[in-house]
Order: sequence, then structure tokens, then C-alpha cells
Amino acid sequence: MDKEIFNKIESVKVWRENSLQTILKKYPKDGKGLYRHDDLVEEYNLLIRNGELKPSKTVEERIRMKPTRTHSGVATVTLLMKPFPCPGMCIFCPNEQDMPKSYISSEPGAQRAVSNDFDPYLQTYNRIKALQNIGHNTDKIELIILGGTCSFYPEKYLIWFVKRCFDAMNSFGDRSYEKDKMGIDGITWEDLYSAQRINETTICRNVGLVLETRPDYITKDEVIRLRKLGATKIQIGIQSLDDEILDLNMRGHHTKETKEAFNLLREAGFKIHAHWMPNLYGSTVKKDIEDYKKIWSKEYQPDELKIYPTSIIKNTLLEQYYLNGKYKPYSKEELLNLFVNILPKTPRYVRLTRIIRDIPSNEIIDGNKSTNFRQIAEKELIRLNKKIEDIRSREIKSKNITWDDLELETIKYDTPISKEYFISYKTKRDDKICSFLRLSIPNKEISKNNFMNDLIGSAIIREVHVYGNVVNIGKESLGESQHLGLGKKMIEIAEDISKKNKFKKISVISAIGTREYYKKRGFKDGDLYMNKDLN
Repeated sequence: MDKEIFNKIESVKVWRENSLQTILKKYPKDGKGLYRHDDLVEEYNLLIRNGELKPSKTVEERIRMKPTRTHSGVATVTLLMKPFPCPGMCIFCPNEQDMPKSYISSEPGAQRAVSNDFDPYLQTYNRIKALQNIGHNTDKIELIILGGTCSFYPEKYLIWFVKRCFDAMNSFGDRSYEKDKMGIDGITWEDLYSAQRINETTICRNVGLVLETRPDYITKDEVIRLRKLGATKIQIGIQSLDDEILDLNMRGHHTKETKEAFNLLREAGFKIHAHWMPNLYGSTVKKDIEDYKKIWSKEYQPDELKIYPTSIIKNTLLEQYYLNGKYKPYSKEELLNLFVNILPKTPRYVRLTRIIRDIPSNEIIDGNKSTNFRQIAEKELIRLNKKIEDIRSREIKSKNITWDDLELETIKYDTPISKEYFISYKTKRDDKICSFLRLSIPNKEISKNNFMNDLIGSAIIREVHVYGNVVNIGKESLGESQHLGLGKKMIEIAEDISKKNKFKKISVISAIGTREYYKKRGFKDGDLYMNKDLN
């Protein structure tokens, strides 16, 4: 490949969607055909290693295939656990043979899991490799482990699955981890802890671990187990905050369990990522608008939210209700009306991670089939002069910034067990969020009797996040939010707030791969958290 391609890519002053295609046509592969993105990335990296080309941020951005994959500051790897029974009997839930409950084999993430035979090592390793091949940095990995209700899986399987994910990340520094030496039956907690310790300083570090479960399976013992696995965020299906609707849809729990689950998870410092489903059997647009308001009441207030409008999937009880005329999905106009009413009510401290589930249209009997409904709703909101102010809508992405561009914003809100602080740096000009920190100041009684020993008498940092393209660990960068020292500054602010609230200790629910970062800022290893004396 002619290195002149990269010089040409860098020299284009106004980069358009078709610019790369135009250049590649001038430099065909072997005189015919076009180079693929992974060809470009591989050759670019080779030329850099051989000293024939200087690293260029401009080139890297322009040859990366899907830049949004790492705009949030980390590279996300989603995995599915093997098919296993679920305690739920929800009428809307797909129950496809050979798939984890609630997942469909034709979904993109599910297809990757099936092609890797649900093997955690292969799913993790191959996904990281694929991201690297299209130009993404993979130093910082967030693992999202799905499969319905993780709390219902056998404990040894959970330990083994997570351990093999860590083996895969550790393999990028040492391929000796490739072979599964233990197997599920022989696995122990210490085997997992050993893999985690290695990951603290390896090339691909885990900066977040997400597990999925149900409200009625959250107990103190389960929360401790989730933390031992290394989890930092819990996805939890609330589906509705109306007990009558929950019963009609055979959900198997009530809002009482949801409130208790939120309190336990927040007491332990977890990020809470809720799933909510409008258009459930028995609901209406009016009821859903009221239900959405409840999500932001004192009892709940998740940090992130996925909105999954109900779809009628083959071979579900809801399909029978639909065929018998007992259930009718919202029309496109009704769904749009719902979104236009609820999305602007989303608090600024929340991230709307999804508004539509990525189910292939051929799997949906009736209901919304547009996977770009968020864009449709946003366009309508602009027309109505309304806007969404959630985190995702305000992310800085790849823009270059300086301290002079920024201002500090602190949002306070109360929960039944704590006072929460959402501390963020955002741009003065256009309100783009560059970094944020979630600080929990527990109520006196909770703090004194916290069931997590590390957290007794402690303020809790639940999340630190800096947006912008992923920068190699330890690598300097000019103007990128990842390297302005925003994280360090926000931690100092959190420490000051904790002191003002009479706390002598602050703890952080650190991911395995961020332990070194916190050690440099004075935190020390506890049992399951990292702690710092504020005296």
C-alpha cells in the first residue's frame, strides 16, 4: 500500500462523508478494487511501528470505521451468557430455544454470541480484535454481560464466565491465558481475583463491568456477590412503576421490590441502569407519561435508562393477546407523541442509552419497527422548539477543548438513603458535557450501618467519567477532554463536598482496570472498594 494515501487523507481540508472513498479510488488495491478500513488501519499501524510515518490524530479519526464506538471515552464489549432458565413469566418476553431468555438470535449482539458458541473468552477477545481492526483504541474496556437474570445463573458459572472475560483482556499482553485451565467445575473465587489483579496493569484494562438482573433478586448477599465479581453498574428491568400493569404482564414483582433494589444498589455505590417499557399490556399513552414522571421521583432516579417500547414477538403470550384483539400496539403517531412528551422531562444527570431496542423488523409481528426512532423523535422535538438535555444528547464527542471553554455545574438531588451530587464540566458556549462525577453522601443511619464494611462512615464516588475519544493509557494528548485532568479535578471537588458534610473518608466503586488511577490519587485497596482518608 502506498503511504501517500495517508498523506492525502491528512491533507484534505474539508472532510466529507465521501472523501475517503474518493481517495481510495485514486489508489486502488493491486490496481483494482478498493482497500477496506481494516486494511488501512493495519497498514497505518505498520508504517508507524517501522518509523515510516508519523502518528496523526486526523488520519486516525478519518480511517476509523465507526468513530462513535469510542466517543464516550471507553470501548464497549457486549457479551451474552449461555441459554439458561429465567424466573420470570413475562407475557412480552421472547423465549427462543437455544438463546438466553428475552434475547433473539437475529439481534446483532446475539449473532456474535452464537458465532462464538457463547464462549466468554472468544466473545471478548474477538470483539476487542474487531474494534482494533477498524481503528479503535482498546486500552479501556467496558464489559456488558447480558443474559436475562444473571442472579439466577449458578455461581460457579458466573465466576468462570467473568474470569474468562478477564483472561481474554489479559491475553493481549500474554497469550498464555487463551487456554481454559480450570473449567467451570474447578473454578474458585481466588481464580477470578488472580485474573483481576493481572488486569490492573495489563494492556486492555477493564474500566467498567455491567451485569443484568431483576429487582426481586437484589438482596444484600446478592449485591455483595455482584461486587465480588467486579461489577460497577447494574442493568435492572423495572419495566413499569404501576403494580397493576406489572401484574397484567406477569412480571413477577411489584414496585416495592424495585424501590428496595434501588436503595440497596445505591447504598453499595453501584451505578443503576434501568430498563423501562412503555405500551405494555393494559397501559395507555397517558399512563406511560405519568409512569415516566415516577421514574424521576425520590424513590427511583436511575443514573441511566433504556426505553424499550413493547414489541409483539412471535411465540409470546402477548402475540396471542394481539391475535385475540386484547392488545393493540401504539401507532407511530402515538409513540411519537409519547416520546415528545417524556424525553424533555429527562434530568440532566441521566443518560438515555437507548430509546428503541435493536430487534430486526422481521421478528416483530406488529409495533414499532424503526430502529432510528430516537432520531425521528429528536427531529420532531426540534420542530416543536423542545430539546432533550440528557447526558448522551450533550456528550462532547471528539471536539478539542481547553479549560477556558469549560464551566462547572453541580446538580443535587435527594434519594431515600442519600444526598446525590452530579458534578460535571461542560462547555460554556453550547452546553456539551466533557466529564462528570457521581457522589453519594449517605444518610447518617445508612452510613453508620452500611452492609458493605468498606463503606461504613464513608462518602461514595459512584462514577467518574471523562468524555472524548479514547486516549492510550499514559499517552499525552493536546486538547482532548480525556487528558485535561478533569477526572482529578472532579475528585478533589468530591473530597471537598464530603469534608463539608463531615465525612472523614471517601470510597470509590473502582473497576479493576482503574485501580491504578485511584492509587495515584491517594486511594488504597479495601476489601471490595478503594478508600481514602480525608483527615
